[in-house]
Amino acid sequence: MLHRVAHRGYAAVAPENTLPAFEAAVRAGATIVEFDVRVTADGVPVVIHDRTVDRTTTGHGRVWDLRWEEIAGLDAGVRFGPAFAGARVPTLAETLDLLLPAAADLLVEIKSPATLDEVKSVIAHLAERDLLARTVVQSFDPDVVRKAREMAPEVRRGLLLFRFDAETVSLSRELAVSLCNPPVADVLGNPDVVAELAGEGVGVMPWTANDRSQWPALVEAGAAGLITDHVGELTGWSTGR
Repeated sequence: MLHRVAHRGYAAVAPENTLPAFEAAVRAGATIVEFDVRVTADGVPVVIHDRTVDRTTTGHGRVWDLRWEEIAGLDAGVRFGPAFAGARVPTLAETLDLLLPAAADLLVEIKSPATLDEVKSVIAHLAERDLLARTVVQSFDPDVVRKAREMAPEVRRGLLLFRFDAETVSLSRELAVSLCNPPVADVLGNPDVVAELAGEGVGVMPWTANDRSQWPALVEAGAAGLITDHVGELTGWSTGR
């Protein structure tokens, strides 16, 4: 089965990394919901992509310099569209509680920098809800992946990449990852690496597959799933193949 991965939720129709985007992703048939986690100055894991709140909210400043109560007061929807005014940056706890009854798995990117205690906090939130078996924890930072393995050896892990390189397969083997997720161009240009990873039991899911004309070629290249902002369209395409 080709996994349909909702990138930051159904980000084409609702503000990324918000509860409305996650609700929309589930309704649209996502098999995996992907989102990003950072930790506030007072230790609260929140779901937001950027280092700062500037692009997606009405506020300013770096996430790790702001307390949760400051972030909680920001509007994370109005910049996407007036219909979403009032949407907030969700906590990890709120996001997991929303997705708990859904059929979809979770692809949780822990953004760097992340301390061991911060990774431990994310893992604890998952474990408290019995979600470890439904989750892949991923990061661009191999050290964060190692920390996740230390905290919960049983949790599936993913390595995000900006490009395939000579160390990709060996690093994936060292980290014992289930997924290795590079950009679309690397999957299209290096099907041999995709095949080598598959031989190691590692799936490859390219980001961000928003050009629908590339979907057939990505599948042909061996992609295990597609990470896209257009998960509803991907559901229609993949189920109709």
